[in-house]
Amino acid sequence: MLSTVVAALAVALTGLIAWQTAAHGAEQRERDQLARQATVLSRLPALSEALFTGAQVLAGPNGVQLAVIAPDGAVSGTATPVDRASKSALLAGKPVSTTGILGGEEVLLVGRPGVRGGAVVLTEPYAVVAENTNQIRRNVVVPLIVGMLGAALAGALLARRIARPLVRAAQIAHRLAADERGVPAPVDGPRETADIGRALNVLDEALAHSENRQREFLLSVSHDLRTPLTALQGYAEALADGLIEPERVPKVGGVLADETRRLDRFLRDLLDLARLEADDFRIDRAPADLGAVVAEAAAFWTGPCARHGVGLRLERPGRPVVVETDAFRVRQLIDGLVQNALRVTPEGAPLVLAVRAAPDGGAELQVRDGGPGLTDDDVRIAFDHGALHERYRGSRPVGSGLGLAIAHRLTGRLGGAIRVEGHGPEGGACFTVTLPPAPGRA
Repeated sequence: MLSTVVAALAVALTGLIAWQTAAHGAEQRERDQLARQATVLSRLPALSEALFTGAQVLAGPNGVQLAVIAPDGAVSGTATPVDRASKSALLAGKPVSTTGILGGEEVLLVGRPGVRGGAVVLTEPYAVVAENTNQIRRNVVVPLIVGMLGAALAGALLARRIARPLVRAAQIAHRLAADERGVPAPVDGPRETADIGRALNVLDEALAHSENRQREFLLSVSHDLRTPLTALQGYAEALADGLIEPERVPKVGGVLADETRRLDRFLRDLLDLARLEADDFRIDRAPADLGAVVAEAAAFWTGPCARHGVGLRLERPGRPVVVETDAFRVRQLIDGLVQNALRVTPEGAPLVLAVRAAPDGGAELQVRDGGPGLTDDDVRIAFDHGALHERYRGSRPVGSGLGLAIAHRLTGRLGGAIRVEGHGPEGGACFTVTLPPAPGRA
Protein backbone atom coordinates (compact mmCIF):
# COMPACT_ATOMS: atom_id res chain seq x y z
CA MET A 1 0.00 0.00 0.00
CA LEU A 2 2.77 2.42 0.94
CA SER A 3 4.67 1.84 -2.29
CA THR A 4 1.47 2.49 -4.26
CA VAL A 5 0.93 5.78 -2.45
CA VAL A 6 4.55 6.80 -2.98
CA ALA A 7 4.39 6.04 -6.70
CA ALA A 8 1.10 7.94 -7.08
CA LEU A 9 2.49 10.91 -5.17
CA ALA A 10 5.56 10.96 -7.39
CA VAL A 11 3.42 11.07 -10.53
CA ALA A 12 1.12 13.69 -8.97
CA LEU A 13 4.11 15.84 -8.03
CA THR A 14 5.44 15.57 -11.57
CA GLY A 15 2.05 16.57 -12.94
CA LEU A 16 1.83 19.52 -10.55
CA ILE A 17 5.22 20.77 -11.66
CA ALA A 18 4.19 20.39 -15.31
CA TRP A 19 0.94 22.22 -14.56
CA GLN A 20 2.81 25.14 -12.99
CA THR A 21 5.45 25.34 -15.72
CA ALA A 22 2.89 25.25 -18.55
CA ALA A 23 2.19 29.00 -18.24
CA HIS A 24 5.85 29.90 -18.23
CA GLY A 25 6.54 27.68 -21.21
CA ALA A 26 3.63 29.08 -23.22
CA GLU A 27 4.69 32.66 -22.49
CA GLN A 28 8.30 31.95 -23.37
CA ARG A 29 7.29 30.35 -26.65
CA GLU A 30 5.24 33.40 -27.67
CA ARG A 31 8.05 35.75 -26.69
CA ASP A 32 10.54 33.75 -28.74
CA GLN A 33 8.21 33.87 -31.75
CA LEU A 34 7.75 37.65 -31.41
CA ALA A 35 11.50 38.08 -31.02
CA ARG A 36 12.17 36.23 -34.29
CA GLN A 37 9.60 38.32 -36.14
CA ALA A 38 10.92 41.58 -34.69
CA THR A 39 14.48 40.60 -35.60
CA VAL A 40 13.47 40.02 -39.24
CA LEU A 41 11.66 43.38 -39.46
CA SER A 42 14.49 45.25 -37.76
CA ARG A 43 16.87 44.20 -40.51
CA LEU A 44 14.93 46.01 -43.25
CA PRO A 45 16.86 48.92 -44.75
CA ALA A 46 14.33 51.49 -43.62
CA LEU A 47 11.79 51.41 -40.82
CA SER A 48 8.66 53.26 -41.96
CA GLU A 49 4.92 53.15 -42.37
CA ALA A 50 5.50 50.64 -45.21
CA LEU A 51 5.94 48.01 -42.49
CA PHE A 52 2.29 48.36 -41.51
CA THR A 53 1.21 46.24 -44.45
CA GLY A 54 3.51 43.48 -43.28
CA ALA A 55 2.20 43.97 -39.79
CA GLN A 56 -1.29 43.07 -40.96
CA VAL A 57 0.10 39.79 -42.23
CA LEU A 58 2.02 39.23 -39.00
CA ALA A 59 -1.00 39.89 -36.86
CA GLY A 60 -3.03 37.04 -38.27
CA PRO A 61 -5.26 35.29 -35.77
CA ASN A 62 -2.97 36.06 -32.77
CA GLY A 63 -3.57 39.83 -32.86
CA VAL A 64 0.10 40.77 -33.24
CA GLN A 65 0.52 44.54 -33.73
CA LEU A 66 3.49 46.67 -34.87
CA ALA A 67 5.02 49.98 -33.84
CA VAL A 68 8.06 51.78 -35.25
CA ILE A 69 10.33 54.01 -33.20
CA ALA A 70 12.16 56.56 -35.32
CA PRO A 71 15.77 57.49 -34.49
CA ASP A 72 14.48 60.76 -33.02
CA GLY A 73 12.20 58.83 -30.63
CA ALA A 74 8.90 59.37 -32.41
CA VAL A 75 6.58 56.36 -32.17
CA SER A 76 4.22 55.43 -34.97
CA GLY A 77 2.06 52.45 -35.67
CA THR A 78 -0.75 50.58 -34.00
CA ALA A 79 1.23 49.26 -31.01
CA THR A 80 2.25 52.12 -28.74
CA PRO A 81 2.54 50.79 -25.12
CA VAL A 82 6.28 51.58 -25.11
CA ASP A 83 7.38 53.26 -21.87
CA ARG A 84 10.29 55.67 -21.61
CA ALA A 85 12.76 53.09 -20.22
CA SER A 86 12.03 50.60 -23.02
CA LYS A 87 12.31 53.32 -25.67
CA SER A 88 15.67 54.46 -24.29
CA ALA A 89 16.97 50.88 -24.23
CA LEU A 90 15.89 50.26 -27.84
CA LEU A 91 17.42 53.52 -29.12
CA ALA A 92 20.61 52.55 -27.27
CA GLY A 93 20.72 49.34 -29.34
CA LYS A 94 19.46 46.94 -26.64
CA PRO A 95 16.64 44.41 -27.19
CA VAL A 96 13.54 44.66 -24.98
CA SER A 97 11.17 41.92 -23.79
CA THR A 98 8.49 42.97 -21.31
CA THR A 99 4.76 43.46 -20.82
CA GLY A 100 2.51 46.49 -21.25
CA ILE A 101 -1.09 47.68 -21.51
CA LEU A 102 -2.61 48.34 -24.94
CA GLY A 103 -6.26 49.34 -25.21
CA GLY A 104 -6.87 48.32 -21.61
CA GLU A 105 -5.53 44.82 -22.28
CA GLU A 106 -2.29 43.28 -21.07
CA VAL A 107 0.09 42.44 -23.90
CA LEU A 108 3.49 40.92 -24.45
CA LEU A 109 5.95 43.47 -25.83
CA VAL A 110 9.13 42.60 -27.70
CA GLY A 111 11.37 45.20 -29.37
CA ARG A 112 14.50 45.00 -31.50
CA PRO A 113 16.72 47.93 -32.53
CA GLY A 114 16.95 48.57 -36.30
CA VAL A 115 20.17 48.16 -38.24
CA ARG A 116 20.12 51.85 -39.25
CA GLY A 117 18.70 53.35 -36.10
CA GLY A 118 15.26 53.35 -34.62
CA ALA A 119 13.53 50.17 -33.53
CA VAL A 120 10.68 47.73 -34.20
CA VAL A 121 8.16 46.83 -31.47
CA LEU A 122 5.72 43.91 -31.65
CA THR A 123 2.88 43.26 -29.22
CA GLU A 124 0.57 40.31 -28.68
CA PRO A 125 -2.44 40.02 -26.35
CA TYR A 126 -1.63 38.07 -23.18
CA ALA A 127 -4.87 36.21 -23.69
CA VAL A 128 -3.07 34.21 -26.39
CA VAL A 129 -0.61 33.00 -23.75
CA ALA A 130 -3.48 32.03 -21.44
CA GLU A 131 -5.18 30.11 -24.22
CA ASN A 132 -1.99 28.23 -25.08
CA THR A 133 -1.41 27.51 -21.39
CA ASN A 134 -4.87 26.00 -21.05
CA GLN A 135 -4.28 23.90 -24.15
CA ILE A 136 -1.03 22.56 -22.72
CA ARG A 137 -2.72 21.78 -19.43
CA ARG A 138 -5.56 19.98 -21.17
CA ASN A 139 -2.98 17.89 -23.01
CA VAL A 140 -1.29 17.04 -19.69
CA VAL A 141 -4.41 15.87 -17.85
CA VAL A 142 -4.95 12.60 -19.71
CA PRO A 143 -1.29 11.44 -19.55
CA LEU A 144 -1.24 12.46 -15.89
CA ILE A 145 -4.28 10.33 -15.08
CA VAL A 146 -2.90 7.41 -17.07
CA GLY A 147 0.47 7.83 -15.34
CA MET A 148 -1.12 7.85 -11.90
CA LEU A 149 -3.11 4.71 -12.68
CA GLY A 150 0.00 3.04 -14.07
CA ALA A 151 2.05 4.10 -11.05
CA ALA A 152 -0.63 2.80 -8.70
CA LEU A 153 -0.70 -0.54 -10.54
CA ALA A 154 3.10 -0.79 -10.63
CA GLY A 155 3.26 0.16 -6.95
CA ALA A 156 0.72 -2.49 -6.05
CA LEU A 157 2.63 -5.15 -7.99
CA LEU A 158 5.92 -4.05 -6.43
CA ALA A 159 4.37 -4.02 -2.97
CA ARG A 160 3.04 -7.50 -3.50
CA ARG A 161 6.45 -8.70 -4.69
CA ILE A 162 8.17 -7.17 -1.67
CA ALA A 163 5.49 -7.86 0.93
CA ARG A 164 5.10 -11.55 0.18
CA PRO A 165 8.66 -12.57 1.22
CA LEU A 166 8.50 -10.13 4.14
CA VAL A 167 5.30 -11.76 5.40
CA ARG A 168 6.94 -15.17 5.07
CA ALA A 169 10.01 -13.88 6.92
CA ALA A 170 7.82 -12.55 9.73
CA GLN A 171 6.04 -15.89 10.00
CA ILE A 172 9.36 -17.73 10.17
CA ALA A 173 10.64 -15.30 12.82
CA HIS A 174 7.54 -16.00 14.92
CA ARG A 175 8.09 -19.74 14.55
CA LEU A 176 11.72 -19.36 15.63
CA ALA A 177 10.57 -17.27 18.62
CA ALA A 178 8.20 -20.13 19.50
CA ASP A 179 11.25 -22.48 19.80
CA GLU A 180 10.69 -24.17 16.45
CA ARG A 181 13.95 -25.05 14.69
CA GLY A 182 14.92 -26.22 11.22
CA VAL A 183 12.58 -23.74 9.54
CA PRO A 184 14.09 -22.83 6.13
CA ALA A 185 13.54 -19.26 5.00
CA PRO A 186 13.25 -18.63 1.24
CA VAL A 187 16.17 -16.74 -0.29
CA ASP A 188 14.48 -15.09 -3.26
CA GLY A 189 12.84 -11.87 -4.36
CA PRO A 190 14.61 -8.50 -4.21
CA ARG A 191 18.11 -8.38 -2.79
CA GLU A 192 17.00 -6.91 0.53
CA THR A 193 14.38 -9.61 1.18
CA ALA A 194 16.84 -12.29 0.09
CA ASP A 195 19.30 -10.90 2.67
CA ILE A 196 16.59 -11.20 5.33
CA GLY A 197 16.01 -14.82 4.35
CA ARG A 198 19.72 -15.59 4.58
CA ALA A 199 19.92 -13.86 7.96
CA LEU A 200 16.98 -15.92 9.28
CA ASN A 201 18.64 -19.13 8.11
CA VAL A 202 21.87 -18.16 9.87
CA LEU A 203 19.89 -17.28 13.00
CA ASP A 204 18.09 -20.63 12.86
CA GLU A 205 21.38 -22.50 12.65
CA ALA A 206 22.94 -20.41 15.42
CA LEU A 207 19.98 -20.96 17.73
CA ALA A 208 19.99 -24.69 17.05
CA HIS A 209 23.74 -24.90 17.70
CA SER A 210 23.47 -22.82 20.88
CA GLU A 211 20.59 -24.87 22.21
CA ASN A 212 22.42 -28.11 21.44
CA ARG A 213 25.44 -26.81 23.33
CA GLN A 214 23.23 -25.81 26.24
CA ARG A 215 21.54 -29.21 26.20
CA GLU A 216 24.91 -30.99 26.20
CA PHE A 217 26.11 -28.67 28.96
CA LEU A 218 23.06 -29.38 31.12
CA LEU A 219 23.51 -33.10 30.59
CA SER A 220 27.15 -32.77 31.61
CA VAL A 221 26.19 -30.66 34.64
CA SER A 222 23.58 -33.18 35.72
CA HIS A 223 26.14 -35.99 35.42
CA ASP A 224 28.75 -34.08 37.41
CA LEU A 225 26.23 -33.23 40.10
CA ARG A 226 24.88 -36.77 40.28
CA THR A 227 28.30 -38.35 40.90
CA PRO A 228 29.13 -36.59 44.19
CA LEU A 229 25.48 -36.63 45.26
CA THR A 230 25.35 -40.40 44.73
CA ALA A 231 28.47 -40.85 46.84
CA LEU A 232 27.13 -38.56 49.54
CA GLN A 233 23.79 -40.32 49.59
CA GLY A 234 25.31 -43.81 49.65
CA TYR A 235 27.72 -43.14 52.49
CA ALA A 236 25.10 -41.19 54.43
CA GLU A 237 22.63 -44.09 54.20
CA ALA A 238 25.35 -46.55 55.18
CA LEU A 239 26.24 -44.44 58.22
CA ALA A 240 22.56 -44.12 59.16
CA ASP A 241 22.06 -47.89 58.92
CA GLY A 242 25.19 -48.63 60.98
CA LEU A 243 26.89 -50.45 58.09
CA ILE A 244 30.18 -48.59 58.45
CA GLU A 245 32.64 -50.14 60.93
CA PRO A 246 33.93 -47.71 63.55
CA GLU A 247 37.48 -47.94 62.24
CA ARG A 248 36.32 -46.92 58.75
CA VAL A 249 34.37 -43.87 59.86
CA PRO A 250 37.32 -41.41 59.51
CA LYS A 251 38.02 -42.64 55.99
CA VAL A 252 34.35 -42.36 55.03
CA GLY A 253 34.25 -38.90 56.58
CA GLY A 254 37.20 -37.90 54.40
CA VAL A 255 35.42 -39.17 51.28
CA LEU A 256 32.30 -37.27 52.24
CA ALA A 257 34.33 -34.09 52.81
CA ASP A 258 36.10 -34.48 49.43
CA GLU A 259 32.85 -35.01 47.57
CA THR A 260 31.28 -32.06 49.39
CA ARG A 261 34.19 -29.80 48.40
CA ARG A 262 33.95 -31.05 44.83
CA LEU A 263 30.25 -30.27 44.75
CA ASP A 264 30.84 -26.87 46.37
CA ARG A 265 33.52 -25.99 43.79
CA PHE A 266 31.24 -26.96 40.95
CA LEU A 267 28.36 -24.87 42.30
CA ARG A 268 30.68 -21.88 42.83
CA ASP A 269 31.77 -22.10 39.21
CA LEU A 270 28.15 -22.14 38.10
CA LEU A 271 27.41 -19.08 40.22
CA ASP A 272 30.50 -17.24 38.92
CA LEU A 273 29.46 -17.89 35.34
CA ALA A 274 25.92 -16.68 36.07
CA ARG A 275 27.24 -13.49 37.70
CA LEU A 276 29.50 -12.80 34.72
CA GLU A 277 26.49 -12.99 32.42
CA ALA A 278 24.59 -10.42 34.52
CA ASP A 279 24.54 -6.79 33.41
CA ASP A 280 25.34 -5.51 36.90
CA PHE A 281 28.58 -7.47 37.32
CA ARG A 282 30.89 -5.08 39.16
CA ILE A 283 34.30 -4.03 37.86
CA ASP A 284 36.27 -1.52 39.99
CA ARG A 285 38.96 -0.05 37.76
CA ALA A 286 42.05 1.58 39.23
CA PRO A 287 45.78 1.73 38.35
CA ALA A 288 47.29 -1.65 39.21
CA ASP A 289 50.81 -3.10 38.94
CA LEU A 290 50.24 -6.46 37.28
CA GLY A 291 53.77 -7.52 38.18
CA ALA A 292 52.83 -7.34 41.84
CA VAL A 293 49.50 -9.13 41.22
CA VAL A 294 51.24 -11.98 39.37
CA ALA A 295 53.96 -12.24 42.05
CA GLU A 296 51.28 -12.50 44.74
CA ALA A 297 49.53 -15.27 42.79
CA ALA A 298 52.84 -17.10 42.28
CA ALA A 299 53.55 -16.98 46.01
CA PHE A 300 50.17 -18.57 46.71
CA TRP A 301 50.45 -21.32 44.08
CA THR A 302 54.05 -22.31 44.89
CA GLY A 303 52.85 -24.65 47.64
CA PRO A 304 50.16 -26.49 45.64
CA CYS A 305 52.55 -26.84 42.69
CA ALA A 306 55.26 -28.27 44.94
CA ARG A 307 52.83 -30.83 46.38
CA HIS A 308 52.10 -31.99 42.81
CA GLY A 309 55.79 -32.09 41.90
CA VAL A 310 55.38 -29.22 39.44
CA GLY A 311 57.96 -26.43 39.28
CA LEU A 312 56.31 -22.99 39.18
CA ARG A 313 58.33 -20.29 37.43
CA LEU A 314 57.59 -16.57 37.49
CA GLU A 315 58.55 -14.30 34.59
CA ARG A 316 58.15 -10.56 34.99
CA PRO A 317 60.08 -7.46 33.93
CA GLY A 318 62.25 -5.44 36.31
CA ARG A 319 59.91 -2.45 36.18
CA PRO A 320 56.20 -2.14 37.09
CA VAL A 321 53.57 -3.06 34.52
CA VAL A 322 50.75 -0.65 35.34
CA VAL A 323 47.33 -0.69 33.68
CA GLU A 324 43.93 0.56 34.75
CA THR A 325 41.94 -2.53 35.66
CA ASP A 326 40.36 -4.42 38.55
CA ALA A 327 43.27 -6.13 40.32
CA PHE A 328 40.91 -8.41 42.28
CA ARG A 329 39.30 -9.73 39.07
CA VAL A 330 42.72 -10.14 37.42
CA ARG A 331 43.83 -12.28 40.36
CA GLN A 332 40.61 -14.29 40.03
CA LEU A 333 41.40 -14.81 36.34
CA ILE A 334 45.00 -15.89 37.06
CA ASP A 335 43.92 -18.32 39.77
CA GLY A 336 41.42 -19.97 37.43
CA LEU A 337 43.98 -20.44 34.65
CA VAL A 338 46.70 -21.71 37.01
CA GLN A 339 44.29 -24.17 38.64
CA ASN A 340 43.28 -25.43 35.22
CA ALA A 341 46.93 -25.79 34.12
CA LEU A 342 48.06 -27.49 37.35
CA ARG A 343 45.36 -30.12 36.95
CA VAL A 344 46.84 -31.42 33.65
CA THR A 345 50.56 -30.76 34.27
CA PRO A 346 52.38 -34.01 35.10
CA GLU A 347 54.93 -34.34 37.88
CA GLY A 348 58.31 -32.90 36.93
CA ALA A 349 56.90 -30.62 34.21
CA PRO A 350 57.02 -26.82 34.48
CA LEU A 351 54.23 -24.30 34.94
CA VAL A 352 55.01 -20.70 34.01
CA LEU A 353 53.25 -17.55 35.14
CA ALA A 354 54.41 -14.52 33.07
CA VAL A 355 53.58 -10.85 32.66
CA ARG A 356 54.98 -8.24 30.31
CA ALA A 357 54.11 -4.80 28.99
CA ALA A 358 52.39 -4.71 25.60
CA PRO A 359 53.66 -2.41 22.83
CA ASP A 360 50.41 -0.40 22.85
CA GLY A 361 50.69 0.42 26.55
CA GLY A 362 48.57 -2.45 27.81
CA ALA A 363 49.79 -5.71 29.30
CA GLU A 364 49.94 -9.42 28.55
CA LEU A 365 49.55 -12.21 31.08
CA GLN A 366 50.50 -15.78 30.25
CA VAL A 367 49.91 -19.12 31.90
CA ARG A 368 51.96 -21.87 30.21
CA ASP A 369 52.24 -25.51 31.23
CA GLY A 370 54.17 -28.63 30.32
CA GLY A 371 51.07 -30.80 30.01
CA PRO A 372 49.73 -32.71 27.02
CA GLY A 373 48.58 -29.55 25.24
CA LEU A 374 45.58 -29.11 22.96
CA THR A 375 44.79 -30.02 19.37
CA ASP A 376 43.70 -27.46 16.80
CA ASP A 377 40.11 -28.63 17.25
CA ASP A 378 40.50 -28.28 21.03
CA VAL A 379 41.66 -24.69 20.56
CA ARG A 380 38.55 -23.94 18.51
CA ILE A 381 36.16 -25.00 21.29
CA ALA A 382 38.35 -24.35 24.34
CA PHE A 383 36.17 -21.59 25.79
CA ASP A 384 32.80 -23.27 25.20
CA HIS A 385 30.95 -24.43 28.30
CA GLY A 386 32.10 -27.93 29.22
CA ALA A 387 33.47 -28.73 25.74
CA LEU A 388 36.96 -29.93 26.80
CA HIS A 389 35.49 -31.44 29.96
CA GLU A 390 33.20 -33.66 27.91
CA ARG A 391 35.99 -34.56 25.48
CA TYR A 392 38.65 -35.52 28.06
CA ARG A 393 36.69 -36.59 31.13
CA GLY A 394 37.77 -40.22 30.64
CA SER A 395 41.42 -39.60 29.77
CA ARG A 396 42.65 -36.52 31.70
CA PRO A 397 41.99 -34.91 35.07
CA VAL A 398 39.10 -32.49 34.58
CA GLY A 399 37.35 -29.93 36.72
CA SER A 400 33.84 -28.55 36.46
CA GLY A 401 34.17 -27.79 32.75
CA LEU A 402 33.41 -24.13 33.40
CA GLY A 403 36.83 -22.71 34.25
CA LEU A 404 37.84 -21.65 30.74
CA ALA A 405 34.36 -20.29 29.97
CA ILE A 406 34.61 -18.18 33.13
CA ALA A 407 38.10 -16.98 32.15
CA HIS A 408 36.88 -16.00 28.69
CA ARG A 409 33.87 -14.09 30.02
CA LEU A 410 35.86 -12.43 32.81
CA THR A 411 38.52 -11.25 30.34
CA GLY A 412 35.80 -9.69 28.22
CA ARG A 413 34.38 -7.92 31.27
CA LEU A 414 37.85 -6.47 31.92
CA GLY A 415 37.89 -5.13 28.36
CA GLY A 416 40.62 -7.55 27.27
CA ALA A 417 40.96 -10.65 25.14
CA ILE A 418 42.16 -14.18 25.75
CA ARG A 419 43.64 -16.61 23.27
CA VAL A 420 45.09 -20.10 23.53
CA GLU A 421 47.86 -21.95 21.72
CA GLY A 422 47.75 -25.71 21.72
CA HIS A 423 51.47 -26.08 22.33
CA GLY A 424 53.53 -23.32 23.91
CA PRO A 425 57.27 -23.13 24.71
CA GLU A 426 56.96 -25.68 27.53
CA GLY A 427 55.10 -28.13 25.28
CA GLY A 428 51.68 -27.75 26.84
CA ALA A 429 48.92 -25.21 26.39
CA CYS A 430 49.65 -21.48 26.49
CA PHE A 431 46.90 -19.05 27.53
CA THR A 432 47.56 -15.36 26.83
CA VAL A 433 45.40 -12.59 28.29
CA THR A 434 45.74 -9.12 26.76
CA LEU A 435 44.54 -6.19 28.85
CA PRO A 436 44.06 -2.77 27.23
CA PRO A 437 45.97 0.39 28.28
CA ALA A 438 44.36 3.04 30.38
CA PRO A 439 42.43 5.67 28.36
CA GLY A 440 44.82 8.26 26.99
CA ARG A 441 47.93 6.12 27.60
CA ALA A 442 47.91 4.09 24.36
